[in-house]
Amino acid sequence: MLTQRQLFLQHNAQTTLEPLLLEFVKASGMYLYDPEGRKYMDLIAGIGVSNVGHCHPAVVKAVKDQAESYMHIMVYGEFVQSPQVNFAKALADVLPAGLDCTYFVNSGTEAVEGAMKLAKRYTHRTEIISCYNSYHGSTQGALSLMGNEEFKQAYRPLLPHIKFINYNVADDLNLITTKTAAVFIETIQGEAGIRVADKAYFKALRARCTETGTLLVLDEIQCGFGRTGKLFGFEHFDLVPDMLLLAKGIGGGMPIGAFITSGAIMSALATNPILGHITTFGGHPVSCAAGLATLNTIQSENIVAGVEAKGQLFKMLLKHPAIKEVRGKGLMIAIEFDSFETNKKIIDACIKDGLISDWFLHCSNSMRIAPPLIISNAEIEWACEVILKNVSEVANSFSAS
Repeated sequence: MLTQRQLFLQHNAQTTLEPLLLEFVKASGMYLYDPEGRKYMDLIAGIGVSNVGHCHPAVVKAVKDQAESYMHIMVYGEFVQSPQVNFAKALADVLPAGLDCTYFVNSGTEAVEGAMKLAKRYTHRTEIISCYNSYHGSTQGALSLMGNEEFKQAYRPLLPHIKFINYNVADDLNLITTKTAAVFIETIQGEAGIRVADKAYFKALRARCTETGTLLVLDEIQCGFGRTGKLFGFEHFDLVPDMLLLAKGIGGGMPIGAFITSGAIMSALATNPILGHITTFGGHPVSCAAGLATLNTIQSENIVAGVEAKGQLFKMLLKHPAIKEVRGKGLMIAIEFDSFETNKKIIDACIKDGLISDWFLHCSNSMRIAPPLIISNAEIEWACEVILKNVSEVANSFSAS
């Protein structure tokens, strides 16, 4: 009989020639468990997904309760489904005025796609601006916004009328004109290796978009729902976008994404033509129930309050001559080394010690730290001990050779 690993290699699509091939049968809180019962600390939360921890009891209960009531009953936007209504209302309650109308989809990439269509439809413009080293998803439209040619060149031609600016470079904002439908920008750049812009830059960006009638679309698919030490990343910069993109952490482990704006802007999708954006499974009742339970858990357990201090603890402990820089905001952190080779050896060694991390698409010499927000100080100290041990061993192996 073939093993699960063998069946995986035979029948599951492969995205690299060397998958990690780790097999897990259970997840709980901070940890993943393999078939032999060994536990691994998840220091990346399924890439920024499990903000409240794996299988949080409140989320699991919400999923079970909703699955017993009903699952899929109609495409999005036709039937009044309480899980969608309640989650949308809860989001409106924690967002600024003008971000009170939500379109639920299945993923972050789909949120980007819907927002691109809405921006063009509402402004009657075709040009969209994104940033170099950005990541907004992998479908054809979202890929067009990716600011890294290495990941795009094999799939051209992509969407026309896309321009790029440098993140946190104020001079580039002059490229935003009255021809620009929208600027899509990560509030904090993720796959670029956790890059945080200046507050002055975002104020200038907001002003330029307002001046030119351009929609400012903030992608908080990675940095939203508490990861940076505030519920939403834009709260650090004293601005409000015209449109907000969410996914990953908002579902507590269930697949869901959203683009959020005002009712006036969103209404552009309802006419000329009707059904301007449609999705079969977007806003799935079970995912929306999980999303509401996740938001309620973040609020009731006051999870965001401890995130900034936990991020500072990581930065304080991660000191080593081989570490070039530790940067980030809250529990969205990058540890930079001299090369991808060094980084990969350290990541692989940490996995052998029961600590899971990875690298960034556009910054392969940096290790990702993005654990569930429930991580304790003791768990942070243990994780840093493992990382530093392996940093030393890898650095020594290079110096010996």
